[in-house]
Amino acid sequence: MSDPITDVTEDLFLGGQLLLRQPKRGHRAGHDAMLLAAATPARPGDRVVDFGAGVGAAGLAVARRVAAIDLILVEIDGGVASLAGQNATLNRIEARVAVLDLASGADAFAAAGLGPDSADVVLMNPPFNDALRHRASPDAGRQAAHMASAQALETWSHAARRVLKSGGVLTLIWRADGLAEILAALVRGFGSVEMLPVHPGPGAAAIRVLVSAIKGGRAPMIVHPGLVLNEASGRAGAEAQAILNGEAVLPLTKVSRRN
Repeated sequence: MSDPITDVTEDLFLGGQLLLRQPKRGHRAGHDAMLLAAATPARPGDRVVDFGAGVGAAGLAVARRVAAIDLILVEIDGGVASLAGQNATLNRIEARVAVLDLASGADAFAAAGLGPDSADVVLMNPPFNDALRHRASPDAGRQAAHMASAQALETWSHAARRVLKSGGVLTLIWRADGLAEILAALVRGFGSVEMLPVHPGPGAAAIRVLVSAIKGGRAPMIVHPGLVLNEASGRAGAEAQAILNGEAVLPLTKVSRRN
């Protein structure tokens, strides 16, 4: 079991709507988590499962936007998971925290209350830096959160396929240059894929891609116009700022669902 994390900061997200305690060193929540939340098509009453939840940033941001969801925050690190539980309490959001390795078998998932076909929505921000192209951080927590094994995306998507109901939605954020890896991981069991590239500035190549897919979906793929984070001046663009402040959502939230 991981040791408690005591060296933390308290940081505001969603324009001050969400207060998060997170480790002072190591992996820290940022724009990716808020973009993922803004792309997640949750509805009141949905069971929403946040894989690799960290301190709960993305899942809690979804719950701040959509009332009365059944939120489960899944995290492998017990110390970080404890912070996720604290953050739910701090923000008066009902959520259950499950300490679980997503590579575990079906019995471990069932013991965590995540049986087959039990979730309406899964969101995830898997480790996505290629170990062959990126130097790993000396911080163990940051390394685990960012460095992907060759099987990471397939493992996470398989876990999502296991817990999602037929017609349920998976939403994820990944490196834009790893789009082929995403499509390969989703080919079994998922369809109706929608993608939205994220660009750091005007004319710049995309650095992230947000993807939604439906378990059992059959609709043609849709590629949405990209989101540009910053203006040419380097200042945050109005559209991106509204999304990061929780004042707007991304088109992936409008995905058509069967359940």
